[in-house]
Amino acid sequence: MLQKDSTAIVLMNLGSPDSPEPADVKKYLLEFLMDERVIDKGEFYRSLLVKGIIVPFRYKKSAHAYNTIWWEEGSPLVIITQRQQQKLKEKFGGMVEIAMRYGSLTPKKAFDIISKNKNIKNVVIVPMYPHYAMSSFETAVVHAQKQYVGGNYDFMLRFVKPFYNHPSYIEALADSMLPYLNSNYDKILFSYHGIPQRHIEKCDATGKHCFKVADCCAVKSMAHDKCYRHQCFETTRLVIEKLGIEKNKYEISFQSRLGKGWLTPFTDVVLQEMPQKGVKNLLVVCPAFVSDCLETLEEIAMRGKEDFIKAGGENYEMIACMNDNDKWIDAIREIAAQS
Repeated sequence: MLQKDSTAIVLMNLGSPDSPEPADVKKYLLEFLMDERVIDKGEFYRSLLVKGIIVPFRYKKSAHAYNTIWWEEGSPLVIITQRQQQKLKEKFGGMVEIAMRYGSLTPKKAFDIISKNKNIKNVVIVPMYPHYAMSSFETAVVHAQKQYVGGNYDFMLRFVKPFYNHPSYIEALADSMLPYLNSNYDKILFSYHGIPQRHIEKCDATGKHCFKVADCCAVKSMAHDKCYRHQCFETTRLVIEKLGIEKNKYEISFQSRLGKGWLTPFTDVVLQEMPQKGVKNLLVVCPAFVSDCLETLEEIAMRGKEDFIKAGGENYEMIACMNDNDKWIDAIREIAAQS
């Protein structure tokens, strides 16, 4: 139960460069990729890889990508999160702040604002990641905890768990997809953000289940509490059941890979192969993202469409993220209340 007079909510997402200019994008990429939970290598090797190879060769291309999706008001991810903040504040009636794991909108800034209200005794952080991954949910929690401990704040802090199977999230996701299902589509592609397979193996509390047991994501295990792949599959299963989508009408893939050993199948490969298999009319949904951002607006809506059409596809549509849909805002409130 959320007590609006004594509880504040913080919506915490990934983050964004301050602008699409190369210098700001370079700064952002350095912070993001130097995170030990994103590139889980030793600091020396990570620094050599990120500062010597990845960022110098990538930041200008990334800046161009950001320029293609940047809104007049600013970063789409930040603007959408601010809209979610405002709507949730209206429904909740109490304090709602936003924070990002990377960039200038730090958890500390949110905590400092909240600390000025001496009536606030509890702060609920909602990491805006439905599924557990060390490179998203885990790093957000650890980062916020560090800034909380270092600030000597009077309020207590607690975190919402991954909500990949929460009925309110599934309901909101299904509702966001429903208007698109009236089209004459051949398939729906559920494209989730990719992660390295080793991340899942590292998070396996049993040490002997993930990728070691046949059909491991379907075999019940305590490893599933932190298994990103299982949780993606489970979200998909629940949504297709909710919407009554036939099993031959959808596929699952993983996007945004960086290097070898990432979860397969890869979205970009699937998009190029589908037309040759008779899929000419495609819907793509990205359930790992609750807000549209670079990975949905540029990678999927633009480059993904180009790949699909060039390969012989005819109609392609990306289903918008839940963004500030009313059902999603209601879901956030319910999920936060049950934390």
